[in-house]
Amino acid sequence: MKTSHTTTAAAADTKATRVRWGILAILFIITTINYADRATISIAGPEIKKLLGLSPVQMGFVFSAFAWSYVLAQLPGGWLLDRFGSKITYFFSIFLWSVFTMLMGTVGFVTGASAVTLLFALRLLVGAAEAPSFPGNSRITSAWFPTAERGTAAAIFNSAQYFATVLFAPLMGWLVHSFGWQSVFYVMGGLGIVMAFVWRKTIYGPKDHPRINAAELAYIEAGGALVDLESRARINTEPKLATWPVIKQLLSNRMLLGVYIGQYCITTLTYFFLTWFPVYLVTERHMTILKAGFVAALPAVAGFLGGILGGYVSDRMLKAGYSLSAARKTPIVCGMLLAMTMIVCNYVSADWVVVAMMSLAFFGKGIGALGWAVVSDTSPKEAGGLSGGLFNTFGNTAGITTPIAIGYILQATGSFAGALVFVGANAAVAIFCYLFIVGEIKRVEFTQGAATGKAGMPAALNSAARK
Repeated sequence: MKTSHTTTAAAADTKATRVRWGILAILFIITTINYADRATISIAGPEIKKLLGLSPVQMGFVFSAFAWSYVLAQLPGGWLLDRFGSKITYFFSIFLWSVFTMLMGTVGFVTGASAVTLLFALRLLVGAAEAPSFPGNSRITSAWFPTAERGTAAAIFNSAQYFATVLFAPLMGWLVHSFGWQSVFYVMGGLGIVMAFVWRKTIYGPKDHPRINAAELAYIEAGGALVDLESRARINTEPKLATWPVIKQLLSNRMLLGVYIGQYCITTLTYFFLTWFPVYLVTERHMTILKAGFVAALPAVAGFLGGILGGYVSDRMLKAGYSLSAARKTPIVCGMLLAMTMIVCNYVSADWVVVAMMSLAFFGKGIGALGWAVVSDTSPKEAGGLSGGLFNTFGNTAGITTPIAIGYILQATGSFAGALVFVGANAAVAIFCYLFIVGEIKRVEFTQGAATGKAGMPAALNSAARK
């Protein structure tokens, strides 16, 4: 530990610093840019669809390209986080996804099949580069935040997905309207490259941060923060995981499997919003792309507020004496019930009612988006990256299936009615998972020898964590 954390310093520093909230602010900003870059294709989508003459099914496959590589790269991304730490792995992630986003603007210089191929390939590269982002967020909040603050922390960085739409959907709609669809990719890619270097200068583990004092370190450690998780000494010296046996054991745990499947269902709502929602507003509700960019921001505001509220309520329940299971599950179940109200949009015609129902649905989705808090609460400390990667693999498989399924529904029916039912049904399945599969939420622990694949691996997960 650094000399600033000696007994003398601890005696001198009677008031704890609040460095962890600055770390969370950086996570929020980076995650906002992350989701804005994912959404560039949906904002530019109507113009690209028109330019390239794509059918709904073809557009569905283009929308899904990001998720194919994002899902496939989750476990390698998680391994990189566990092997090299979040600081350096995440830096390269931000830098590369931003470069590939910027290059998507060059699709306008080619035509026909070449343009479609280039667009698909670049979205694949963006997805692969972004893979370590959310597992990295989970690792960092596990290291920096005590259990009673972790729900709020996870809710704040997760709510960045809505804030990204609030902040950038109007901007990107204006860019497309004023300067053409290519400008969206140039602007967002350039912003991400700048933020990659901000990340490099500001992110540290708790034991390595130059501004944290002994009081804050002691407070977060006593509250359950894994303060050694991101330390340079631990990353450089800890025995490495036997990856596939660990994955097998994680998947054999009923609690974690229920969480993983639930996340797939919840993420279906996310990808509807990121891909087809602006198209829904333009084609089904006959709005201009400029108006759609602004209207899309309204449900996003509701989702952002719901996300903050869900984390706050969860942590307040913990502090009031409720169990970890009750504190995490209650907002998730209530939020998914509200999310199902989007189906009402099939039975109303007034645009303001549609926007109100979508806003209520995404408010609920925000309240229920506590999956990353659950991952931080449950992941084995030796395998936080792999556990987060596996969780994100399940979740973002919805990024493959949702755009394609909705594309087929649209082509078969000519309407978004079935698509909204499909999305709402996934919210119902998420409720089922948390009520009947997950059981008690608690941290999974490795037994001795499990981390390196030595004797004892068959019992790698503490039986107390099994249901």
